[in-house]
Parts: sequence; C-alpha cells; structure tokens
Amino acid sequence: MSGPTSTPQPGTSPGSTPAAKARVGFVGLGSQGGPMARRIVEAGHPTTLWARRPGSLEPFADTAAKVAESPAAMAADCDVACVCVIDDADVEQVVTGENGILSGLAEGGVIVVHSTVHPDTCRRLADAAAARGVSVVDAPVSGGGQAAAEGHLLVMAGGDAAAVERCRPVFATYADPIVHLGPLGSGQLTKLLNNVLFTANLATAAGALALGRSLDIDPARLAEVVSHGSGTSFALGRVAAAGGTLDPMASRAGALLQKDARLLAAVAEAAGVPAGPVMRAADDALGIMEHPR
Repeated sequence: MSGPTSTPQPGTSPGSTPAAKARVGFVGLGSQGGPMARRIVEAGHPTTLWARRPGSLEPFADTAAKVAESPAAMAADCDVACVCVIDDADVEQVVTGENGILSGLAEGGVIVVHSTVHPDTCRRLADAAAARGVSVVDAPVSGGGQAAAEGHLLVMAGGDAAAVERCRPVFATYADPIVHLGPLGSGQLTKLLNNVLFTANLATAAGALALGRSLDIDPARLAEVVSHGSGTSFALGRVAAAGGTLDPMASRAGALLQKDARLLAAVAEAAGVPAGPVMRAADDALGIMEHPR
C-alpha cells in the first residue's frame, strides 16, 4: 500500500519544495515598525534587527530575531532590508551612512523604504544601490500600529515589478492590501497625497462642527448624523472623538502632517503643477494645529 500523498504548497509544483523564506532585516522599531517586525518574525522569516535605542529591542527578547551591531551587519545577514525610520535624513543615514545598509547588503538584495519621504530621496538611494547590484522599493504604509499588529496595513509600493514581487511575501505578513503603484517614487507620492487629503479633511470636518455649534447644533449629535451620511470621513471620526477640536491631533501628528504637506508641495512646485484646493484646506488644518506649512 502506498503512503499518503502530500498536497503541494501554493506556488509549488508536485514534487517540489516550497521556496525558502526571505531573510529580512528591519530598522525602525517604533510604534508602527515594531509590530511590523514582529509579524515578520512570527511568520517564520529569519530576521535580524538593528536599533539605535536598546529599549526598542526589548520586546523581541522572546522571539527568534537576531540583533546586529550596525545596519551594515544587519544587511549582511539578510536579502530584504526594511527601513521604517522618521524622515529623509534618517533614511539616508541608515542606508548610505557609515556602516549603513548599503555597505553590507549583498548583490541582488532589496532595500525597502517604509518611511514617508520625498520621492527624490528614494531615487538617490536607488542610484547608489544600483552601483552595487541592489534594488530599492519605496513602500510607505498606512494604518498605524494596531493595523500592523493585525496584519492589515496598507502598503503603497513603487519600484521595479520584479523587486516588488520579491518583497510581497514579506509585506503580506503585516499588510493587506499591497498595491504596486508603478515606478520608484509612486508609493511615496501616493502616501503624500493620502496624508494631505486627510489633513484637508480634518479642516473641513472641524470647520463643519464649529459652524454647527455656532448655529446651535450640538457637535456630537451633528457628527453622529453626518457619520451616517454622504459627508462622512475618517477625519470626521477623529475630530468628533476629540470633542470637535484638533488639539489631540496636533500633539500626536501635527509635525508629521506638516512634513508631508511640505514634501507634496515641493513635488508639485518642481513639476509646475498647482497644488489646488486640497493644499489650501490642508493649510487651514495645519494653521489650526499651529503647525503651519
């Protein structure tokens, strides 16, 4: 009697073995990057971490993740190096600085920029990486730490299609959906447009609730009604939860929204394209939050 037959894994043919999981490096273990990295580890990818602050590594003490002494050492131990730090300067330092990722990553590796930065930053990194046979994918994310922990982040990817597909199994550990927007920089532009639209929506939502209050309509009840109507938005929910004010948003995210508005305005200006009403409304919100562009 023959033994039981096994069912081929998705993406394999009968008699073949599943492809080995990519070795992943991760830099930027903050409120969003930390849950992303943990999902990668828990999905069984051999993972190496690096962090400026030792405290960022403490939540991984109970995992199989390894810790490197520098970004270069981390990169030498991985195929895909993910970067989720704050801004352009941080990204460039981690990638091309002394003992940076690019000095350790082998030919054929991929650097993934999860940070929200200027598209030109990604292009500069790609030029430097190409000389070493390394690809760059820009893949900013949206959704926050909770969505990352649940595997439901949105990834907006730009770059060579083959490089994006190499990274897709890694992205799938923490994201759904994963959208490839086009060439390098497309993901960053999409993320900036999303964030500026959200900022603009904050202004219109706060303005509508304030106008309602002036006309003797209770803001909480107005928000309850609008949330079921055609005027609803995610921003309205955030403003309503804060009692109709942008103060909590200003303290938590004002500086980041300001950064993204500045980046998009710079891109539009360089392209000779009017930013239009969305930027004017975003500027209103930034002014209310005391983070003017």
